[in-house]
Amino acid sequence: MTDESRIIDGRALSKKIEEQVKSEVEGLKESTGVVPGLATILVGDDPASKMYVRLKHKACERVGINAEDQNLDASVSQKELLALIESLNSREDIHGILLQLPLPPQLDAEEAMQAIAPTKDVDGFHPCNVGNLLIGDEQLVPCTPAGIIKALDEYGVEIQGKNAVIIGHSNVVGKPMAAMLLNRNATVSVCHVFTDDLKRYTKEADILIVATGVKHLIKADMVKEGVVIFDAGITEEDGKVYGDVDFENVSKKASLITPVPGGVGPMTIATLLTHVTLAAKHFAGQRAHLYK
Repeated sequence: MTDESRIIDGRALSKKIEEQVKSEVEGLKESTGVVPGLATILVGDDPASKMYVRLKHKACERVGINAEDQNLDASVSQKELLALIESLNSREDIHGILLQLPLPPQLDAEEAMQAIAPTKDVDGFHPCNVGNLLIGDEQLVPCTPAGIIKALDEYGVEIQGKNAVIIGHSNVVGKPMAAMLLNRNATVSVCHVFTDDLKRYTKEADILIVATGVKHLIKADMVKEGVVIFDAGITEEDGKVYGDVDFENVSKKASLITPVPGGVGPMTIATLLTHVTLAAKHFAGQRAHLYK
């Protein structure tokens, strides 16, 4: 049985963030009349994507952010998708635009993401926002890494000088996570499917972040005592959800660890809410240093 004090409670932390965002939303509305607005673009009817959008909208409702669906048929053209994004860019009541991935094969996700105005890119994927992250100007950054950093701060985990190992080098988690840890003076190793002898790296990790979607990739013999682990992977099998970490066994060695579900996921959504509010503040003139 895992000591409860070792488990990073993503749901409790997300609730704390939501309370803060709700207060900021109310204050922004009172002082400027601006109510943060998020538009989500969902192409097709992928069940997982629909569920993720639904969770994000429920979170918006809880904190007072206006959220609207933009549902497009799976057969939509690139031109039609870009036209919708352009129309949302020009709307003053929409401060954040979220394009739910993956997209159908006929669509160019990279072009679509770059079409979103950097100041409305609440996912933090636009090249301008990625560039800002790399030079240490963290504002609109990818939500999962930002949520992990928030949790590290909340639980008092020292980052400076620590060995941080990231498994997975995606643009969504791995690469921005590495940049955020480097910005805080960690020594960072990024591993992936082509890494030889993965265990050699994971055994040295003070902080281990895994985002591969490979069920129970990380076993107990691959980590050292006292490691801090964030499991950002998810695999569904026989109606059950699994993470990238063999939680039952690895948690006995970890000083802190996130469960799946209930760990990284809620923190990611809560971070999205903070980004929509930040973008709305910029629109209202309260954050003039946000990328223009």
